Amino acid sequence: MGRRGMARSVTIRGLMAGAMCLGLAACDIVGLGSPPVPQPPTSDPPLPVVAPEPTPKSAAAMIYYAQIQQTLLTQGMLRTDGGREIAFSDRMLTENFMRIALFDEYRRGSGGFVREETESRLRRWEVPVRVGVRFGPSVAPDRQATDRARISSFVARLAQVTGHPMSLDDRNPNFLIYIVSEDEREALGPTIRTMLPALSPGDIAGITAMPRSTYCLVYALSEGNSGAYSRAFAVIRSEHPDLLRLSCIHEELTQGLGLPNDSPRARPSIFNDDEEFALLTDQDELLLRILYNPALRPGMTAAEARPIVESLARRLAGGDS
Repeated sequence: MGRRGMARSVTIRGLMAGAMCLGLAACDIVGLGSPPVPQPPTSDPPLPVVAPEPTPKSAAAMIYYAQIQQTLLTQGMLRTDGGREIAFSDRMLTENFMRIALFDEYRRGSGGFVREETESRLRRWEVPVRVGVRFGPSVAPDRQATDRARISSFVARLAQVTGHPMSLDDRNPNFLIYIVSEDEREALGPTIRTMLPALSPGDIAGITAMPRSTYCLVYALSEGNSGAYSRAFAVIRSEHPDLLRLSCIHEELTQGLGLPNDSPRARPSIFNDDEEFALLTDQDELLLRILYNPALRPGMTAAEARPIVESLARRLAGGDS
């Protein structure tokens, strides 16, 4: 069936050239809209802004993902209840955290990312997370308003869970979310190269040539071995129906905070490729609370983090059943 989301953690040295551009309001998405042109005064009411008709490629994607969502719902997947009836012990919480936070699903090769699980270091944000949202012109204004409201609400929830400062900030973002159509995403290459010049052509192709089986993705970047994220950007398909779209918002924002891997043993969790849960679960919240606990620090190895994670998991989940 394919994956709902992908997270790719990129460690890059020398990001200063791109950092300034990322933080400027003028660095908008190339080809995804331009500043409004002032209109002369008129007594007539302004005409409503209407999104253009979808291209054949985008229309086909809408049909495809609507079918995917319906099939998953028919199978009892994409649950939104949080799975509170599913018990998990502190030992399970520990192992899920170790696998999801301290392993990468992808290894960066010379031609881009290769799917290969490798042990990594603990990563998270140390600076406030400022989330900016960019829409392609294919996204209707009412849909934009709904998406923005949902993202704002979820950012506030994540800030409360982690205790880390997070906010919606379109003027000076360091975590950008693009909601774009097939054609708009394929044209993002020049924008990505301008914003993140250290990415390889293979990295960029991972976005512009994203396969159908990838519903959405996020890249999170840190410098050297610090483990401290400095920026992230996510891509969500505008063709998604409502629940798939919301699930992508939950997964990519959460993975972009420092939970880049998936585990088939994690349940209830969105960090599992089985698509059972669409939205952040209670266990996922505990994973985030562990990740942003002051006892842990970015750059820790799995061996350094494990005893601290075990102690935190006992406190949060209790028991050893």
